[in-house]
Amino acid sequence: MKTILSTRYVEYPKDVTIEVNSRVVKVTGTRGSITREFKHQNLDMQHMEEARKIRVDLWFGNRKQLACIRTICSHIENMIKGVRIGYIYKMRFVYSHFPINVSLVDGPSGKVVEIRNFMGEKRVRKIPLLPGVDAERSKDVKDQLELSGIDITKVSLAAAQVQQMTNIRNKDIRKFLDGKNRRQGYVTAPHPSSAHQELTTAFPLSCRYLRVGDG
Repeated sequence: MKTILSTRYVEYPKDVTIEVNSRVVKVTGTRGSITREFKHQNLDMQHMEEARKIRVDLWFGNRKQLACIRTICSHIENMIKGVRIGYIYKMRFVYSHFPINVSLVDGPSGKVVEIRNFMGEKRVRKIPLLPGVDAERSKDVKDQLELSGIDITKVSLAAAQVQQMTNIRNKDIRKFLDGKNRRQGYVTAPHPSSAHQELTTAFPLSCRYLRVGDG
């Protein structure tokens, strides 16, 4: 059974500018701009400038196609939140015996995360970060790496790539617990003056704990 018309709306605040052209959405805010294409889905996107809304219509869609409407709207909402506030992932180095050494170096296309002495190995693991992702060592917390950016897709993918480099293989993961423990990004503050207040309010709402690096 197909639904004749399914419609969803995405509202955006006054400090955000959105351009929609042929299912290509460009969102601009105080932190930068993000452009993303949604041409892989057959749907209509209309920009209602006066109402500050984006209307997404899908005609004669089945169950799976209808589910894509909310997914696309969620992507646009994440873009709006990213250009206004930003995202950050905090990764802790977990080791039982061999201390993990992580350094940040400049590569040909951006920063590269280098992991040394993982499980006592001589191999140097190198993870080039995606464009638009910043990385730094935490100043107040030991053995912690912070990945930040305005695009949650790139920031989360960079955190996953770093975690996958430290997966334990061919060993009992109950005994060999080395790796990285990731804490999903809470939203950073839009202005440095309100950093502490924004962190304390946003951290419990948008934080997810994931056990990674152990298997």
